[in-house]
Amino acid sequence: MSALRYAGLDDTDSEDELPPGWEERSTKDGWIYYANHVELKTQWDHPKTGKKKRIAGDLPYGWEQETDEKGQIYFVDHINKRTTYLDPRLAFTVEDTSDKQIIRQRYDGNSSALDILQGRDLSGKVAIITGSNSGIGFETARSLALHGAHVILACRNRTRVSEAIQKILEEWHKAKVEAVTLDLASLLSVQQFAETFKARNLPLHILILNAAVFGLPWQLTRDGLETTFQVNHLGHFYLVQLLEDILRRSIPSRVIIVSSESHRFTDLKDSSGKLDFNLLSPPKKEYWAMLAYNRSKLCNILFSNELNRRWSPHGVTSNVLHPGNMMYSNLHRSWWLYTLLFSLARPFTKSMQQGAANTVYCAVAPELEGLGGMYFNNCCRCLSSQQSQNQVTAAALWELSERLVQERVGSPII
Repeated sequence: MSALRYAGLDDTDSEDELPPGWEERSTKDGWIYYANHVELKTQWDHPKTGKKKRIAGDLPYGWEQETDEKGQIYFVDHINKRTTYLDPRLAFTVEDTSDKQIIRQRYDGNSSALDILQGRDLSGKVAIITGSNSGIGFETARSLALHGAHVILACRNRTRVSEAIQKILEEWHKAKVEAVTLDLASLLSVQQFAETFKARNLPLHILILNAAVFGLPWQLTRDGLETTFQVNHLGHFYLVQLLEDILRRSIPSRVIIVSSESHRFTDLKDSSGKLDFNLLSPPKKEYWAMLAYNRSKLCNILFSNELNRRWSPHGVTSNVLHPGNMMYSNLHRSWWLYTLLFSLARPFTKSMQQGAANTVYCAVAPELEGLGGMYFNNCCRCLSSQQSQNQVTAAALWELSERLVQERVGSPII
């Protein structure tokens, strides 16, 4: 049933009538997209008119939005006493014509970070990038620094980060780059990093959470949590909380999180539909490195969405991205077989500069000013998995993360 007919309107001969096999849907933030059930794909443009649309206004009188036990949004019509998962406002969508809301794709998977920064002067901007002594993180730091940004490389290995800084300075001796030690496997190290940065009295316009581990054998951090979960999610979560006041003072500011398409191949809930801690930080007998990585990347998107929901009203936005498939970086260093697979794929994947393009785009694109809660691939906004858009799971992950940190640092996060 079309949205128009459900709302009691006649949609005969409407220019918005969809071809057979198509369905109109909406995201939680009011954007309209179209599902092609024949070709099993989705798109933002109307298949006939090519227009982009969004939901307009509040719910009709007598309607209320609720969330079921699985975290899915449904709508209650109290007047006619019926419920539906179809948003009644789909009958009253409007064309999205404002430059603020339309994100026109100017770059793609072949673009490099330096392509995106061409002609940009980032003087006065301060950026922190975790895991930036090699790979995509290094190219992100290098690109921002070469365009005038003051970049802090937040890394664990002091030797490697010193070498990375030297490379940037050899390319441009006036680059403003420095290193501050950060070990995400230690909440104490995260706290010390935040204290060191705060003592500098610098603003913070761009916070890029790039660091990650992949393919590790099961091991616990000194905080008693599985390493992949703590490094890829919880350490970053704690870092963001500690830097909240600086981010708010530096608005408009952006938090950018590097996730992965692999987030689509997992879930974080138990059989009852609740967030399961043992899936996040599993015991040794239930651990599989690939699955742990995928779950941590799903955490990244849920965290970004919830962060944007809570902080965007205060001028701090958050977006998340996928840099590219099987890119040759230090992520694969834990096992020779991973190294072999990534080496074989290397001729067919992006360069590090191309991989950094998505991160840099999210960090500096003017059209994203004030916009967040989105997922990007190849410098284009995309739909992440349904699990990653679950607001109930996102809120539960936030609350669990707060509790895990507080239990280990011995005091509320401030």
